Amino acid sequence: MFDLLLQGGEVVDGLGGPRRKADVGVRGDRIAAVGQVPADAAARTIDCRGLVVTPGFIDVHNHTDGWLLREPNFTSKTLQGVTTEVLASDGISYAPTTRELAPQWIHYLRSLNGLQQADYRGWESLAEYYSLLDGRAAQNVVAQIPYANLRVLASGWNRRTLDDVQIRLMQRDVQIAMEAGAVGVSTGLDYVNQCLASTQEIAEVTAAAAPYDGLYVTHVRYKKGLVAALKEAVEIARRAGVRLHVSHLKADAEQTPAVLEYIDRTAVNEVDFSFDLYPYLPGSTMLHFLLPFDVWDDGPLAVQAKLTNRDVRRRFGEFLAAGRYNLEHIHIAWLPSKANAHLQGRTLAEAAALIGGAPADALCNLLIEENLSVLCVFHIGDDALVEPYWKHDKAMLGTDGIYQPDGPVHPRQFGGVARVLAWVVRERGWLTLEAAVRKMTSVAAERLGLAERGVVREGAFADLAVFDPATVADKATFAEPRRPAEGMRHVLVNGTPIVSDGAALESLSKWPGRWLKHRRG
Repeated sequence: MFDLLLQGGEVVDGLGGPRRKADVGVRGDRIAAVGQVPADAAARTIDCRGLVVTPGFIDVHNHTDGWLLREPNFTSKTLQGVTTEVLASDGISYAPTTRELAPQWIHYLRSLNGLQQADYRGWESLAEYYSLLDGRAAQNVVAQIPYANLRVLASGWNRRTLDDVQIRLMQRDVQIAMEAGAVGVSTGLDYVNQCLASTQEIAEVTAAAAPYDGLYVTHVRYKKGLVAALKEAVEIARRAGVRLHVSHLKADAEQTPAVLEYIDRTAVNEVDFSFDLYPYLPGSTMLHFLLPFDVWDDGPLAVQAKLTNRDVRRRFGEFLAAGRYNLEHIHIAWLPSKANAHLQGRTLAEAAALIGGAPADALCNLLIEENLSVLCVFHIGDDALVEPYWKHDKAMLGTDGIYQPDGPVHPRQFGGVARVLAWVVRERGWLTLEAAVRKMTSVAAERLGLAERGVVREGAFADLAVFDPATVADKATFAEPRRPAEGMRHVLVNGTPIVSDGAALESLSKWPGRWLKHRRG
């Protein structure tokens, strides 16, 4: 007997092969049969005629770390068929830390992630944090080792060059986290503290992941220019002796041809290379991303006082005046206070005019009032520019989703996966359904070293998505970013339904999500 039978659907196995009609029998947390199975051989049967059955989707880049502690069935993602979230993106997260440092990280990440100071439960190690999610969330989670957290533990928030002892401390912490099951080291080289790290420092620290076949996953130094930033990433991975994965690779009309030429002629020949992206061009991040790096020297809790400094404001104003970021093309997506709620949806130029004073003064004042918690969306270019990246054989899905309960946030949180199925596959025809599913399942599972995930075959874990390929669609827009995706009928994680008949389950006696541990090397 099977516990559950998905009957009469078309199976897209995640490996890129053509779809085929088959039943899928589930016993416990595993797929026990793929083929013809009698309906009376299961305790429960789900009619999947007219639907496709695929592996559950793996989001390799997101900012869900805190929200899964607060919302076990994270419906913005589960209603898109996402069964596994890869956490600690961009080298910043909530662990590893100390009890003294945890408030700093919660303060820094407030606009990007979900936790508030009252949510802190005393964790310090990476293992302690991920154990809080194991069996307490609907989705599986995968741990990366956030570089900035390591650097702050070893050296504090200062701008000093690390000495040998501090580098050894970071290497030790990488080894501890890899032994616990992390998949590799993540960096965000335009973000706090790690922005100060040299190429050689990062390579030395990341080399500690090499014996475990760990990944180096990086938000490259985009502020330095994309090709130059990619070259540095390749050099870091080469020196460290690890595989390289580039986060949310950016497309634009001017740089994309040079980027693709560099990847195809050089990067793939120097290191084991891959990248992720989402099916939009606009990006989203924290407003304090634009501040001078040195404001972080004494930690996030000290930044607001520094924003009153005239020299800081002068240098911030000069940076804005240089025009790299057009304030007319960046809108405020979210901030926590009711007093400034009227600024949500406004461009930074409009917000500065309403606040009054020079743009640098106005934005510094806003950050002070909002305890640094201002999230922005950067509107640039045409989404169609991502086409060659989606067609590339080294690409996989990373939504870079950022959730907030209100405000005009980026729609990729509620629509990133569904938009691949609807827009990339059905409307644009850039990929077949089979090819798109493969990029979002087995390719990611193999890259992350997740055994028996990302495929529909006997013996694999029963992480499954069932949807109508003709109607699955993203409904979230920049004007209405929290509209749930449509067309996802059933989602299973480790054999347990978390979405049934198109509705996300609100409570279970035990949530099925697990901490998936990297065990290669």
